Amino acid sequence: MSGILPRHAERKCMTIFCGRQRKSTLFSMALLPIAALLVAGCGGNGTSPSTANPSSTTTGAAFVIGTDAPVAAVTSFTVQVLSIEAVDANGKKVALLSGSPSIDFARYNGLQTLLDLNDVPVGTYATVNVTLGSATIGFLSTQAGSAPAIQIMPAVLAQSTVQVTLPTPLVVSHSEPVGLRVDLDLRKSVQVDSTGQVTGQVTPTFDITAVTSSDPGGNIDQFDAAVVSVNMAGQSFVVQGPHGRQFTILVTGQTDFEDSESLGQLTNSSIVQISGTIDRAASTIDADEVAILSQEGFFAAGQVTDVQPSSGVATGFDLYVRGLLPTTTGLTLGQIAHVTPTGNEQYFVYRMHNHFTQFLFSSDSLLAGQHVSIGGPASGAANPQAVTTKRVVLHHWGFNGTVVPGSVDLGGETFKMRVTGFAGQLVPGIVTVYMADKTEFRNGPKSGADLAGLTTVRAVGLLIKAPSTGEPVLLARYVDQLK
Repeated sequence: MSGILPRHAERKCMTIFCGRQRKSTLFSMALLPIAALLVAGCGGNGTSPSTANPSSTTTGAAFVIGTDAPVAAVTSFTVQVLSIEAVDANGKKVALLSGSPSIDFARYNGLQTLLDLNDVPVGTYATVNVTLGSATIGFLSTQAGSAPAIQIMPAVLAQSTVQVTLPTPLVVSHSEPVGLRVDLDLRKSVQVDSTGQVTGQVTPTFDITAVTSSDPGGNIDQFDAAVVSVNMAGQSFVVQGPHGRQFTILVTGQTDFEDSESLGQLTNSSIVQISGTIDRAASTIDADEVAILSQEGFFAAGQVTDVQPSSGVATGFDLYVRGLLPTTTGLTLGQIAHVTPTGNEQYFVYRMHNHFTQFLFSSDSLLAGQHVSIGGPASGAANPQAVTTKRVVLHHWGFNGTVVPGSVDLGGETFKMRVTGFAGQLVPGIVTVYMADKTEFRNGPKSGADLAGLTTVRAVGLLIKAPSTGEPVLLARYVDQLK
């Protein structure tokens, strides 16, 4: 049944950073509903947000990063963010967000993406005001014998403006980035009746803290954008978000390009996904990972909701579209598209650089619940019921669940988890989660040994079909405690 919530948290986090910025690198990330790049949007004309009686004429740069975790059958919680303002001790306010973006608070799960970067006055800010506009809630409806479908209902906000006092003030300086982690707790926000059914009533509940660019909350896990130009001599390239705003990406010898590709293979028809950090000196993005999602000007991303047939080589699969570029194809954000493989696609795994990729992800190892992107010619997406593609890339995503008691195996670096939330509608039963030396433990646990004492967790990583058994397993990049 759609609209039934479990007892674990759903969260969406946005991190807003401030630091020294050159005028030539004013950033703003516009997301999916408005510009189909991610699943949030930032309006604006390329200028800094306006400020009301700023406490200083000296400015730094502010950028926004987003992440989340879905609840039960809830596939989307999309709300217009009218403003995010930082307030100093004298009550003076500065705007941290351009325009009035529409943000889907179910877009990311345990991963972070760049949303916005703007000039803001230097100063010390103790409180933050978030003002929201209209909102909708999307549900995944599952019925025996048929593929999952999407239902949308309007959301009614109990209050439109929320003021939060920061545990530690946000101190914006001219020398290095600092920021805010803005976390909307949907478990506490979305109201349900006595049967667990969503009522449509929403009481926005935020947890907001100050962070630095070196904190885990300051890293950009994935940032999707279209390439505008490439500077081989300068080892950089420029990407463009909606509304004509551009982002400069710096690469070095330590930057990993997926699938043995390189800077020289980028063109103005390329769509890429970038991981990295905001550069302390220039407020550009230092890329540690670059993946080409499409070389022909079209990409879509989201959850696989159904695979046909259920075993063997896939002849088709349904994709719940969370990310889309451009929006002028036949696909629709927040709806399900049907992808028809031709047998000529290339299959890749993001952040995996070895020849074993072909054994982990291919046309015969697609699973419901996987987060994938598809890329190809825009003409191949004119019909949402028959999308053709040339690239299929498996990405990290977060899976909420409960730890199976007694299942933690430190020798084998595994534990078992019953997946819940939206993904639990697609990945039934218990999955084995594999940990490794590079698995990071956040928000409580310090290592795999701590998992034995936890109940509800989130494993962020790759959902794959185990080559030996054909069962779904998770390769964890992060493991979080959900409180």
